[in-house]
Amino acid sequence: MLTLAEVSFVLAGCGSKQDTLSTHSKAAHGIASLWWNMLVGCAAAFGILSTVLLIAYVRRRRPGVPAGRDAERAGWTVVLALGLVVPLLTVTALFLYSNIFLIRQTSVPSANAATGDRTALTIRVIGHQFWWEVRYPGTPAVTANEIHIPARTNVRVLLYTRDVIHSFWVPELNKKVDLIPEQVNSIELYADKPGRYRGQCAEFCGLQHAHMGLYVFADPPARFRQWLASQAKPATKSSALFDDECSSCHAIRGTTATSHVGPDLTHVGSRSSLASLTIPNSLVRMREWIRDPQRVKPGSAMPAVRLTNAQVNELARYLESLK
Repeated sequence: MLTLAEVSFVLAGCGSKQDTLSTHSKAAHGIASLWWNMLVGCAAAFGILSTVLLIAYVRRRRPGVPAGRDAERAGWTVVLALGLVVPLLTVTALFLYSNIFLIRQTSVPSANAATGDRTALTIRVIGHQFWWEVRYPGTPAVTANEIHIPARTNVRVLLYTRDVIHSFWVPELNKKVDLIPEQVNSIELYADKPGRYRGQCAEFCGLQHAHMGLYVFADPPARFRQWLASQAKPATKSSALFDDECSSCHAIRGTTATSHVGPDLTHVGSRSSLASLTIPNSLVRMREWIRDPQRVKPGSAMPAVRLTNAQVNELARYLESLK
């Protein structure tokens, strides 16, 4: 009989949209294939060994091996075959498959004069405690926690961190890649169809590590170009209240707010979530987040600012208008 605590641990793994076996790229399919191959291989090995152990138990009072004339030699043959040869061949096959084929599938190709670069777009992703900054080189577009890419297009993602080690993982599209201080790593993202794919920081990075999620939106190419052009535009309105209370941490392009301590909020109203997927983006939730960020996301770097209810409502309406 399972206890309440055990049931809670089991249910804690349910409900997420992160599914390593629901693959939407060649790289993710290769990783899933390796998993299935390992599962089938281990299940077969377990079945064979269990059968041998069962036979040994049933015949425990009889010497020798069934259908064997030389009992001692037959016994050594079984031990060496199942204990050495089969595991060695299995591990070697998995090693060769993962290193020759899988690593090549999941890695970003290196550009050179002979072959060129197959990636059509480069994005910079910077990890912070506990959110993701997303930049599109060559444009002023900056967003947070939501990456937009064109579907069926190879995209190179350059990964940085501004503080501790993080790990970038969108399981339906590719493998995990660590973000390490003073080092730039990279990964290729490719989605075989338009959709929304959930990602997560997969390296413990502090109190709100579990709430450091992200979305990758694979848009039809025409819609992606439209989205990028919209995100590159500056804000069309400013707020004196925002400049007084929030500009020391946040930037809104087109206004006097230019700090980059926290996320760029130029088009925050167009995002689907707040606080790195902790809560959905709506006027009500925006008010909650502004009024008491530590209640929504304890340990985040956003401080609680002393504001009246009228000021909270004014700020929330202004930020939600930044589409």
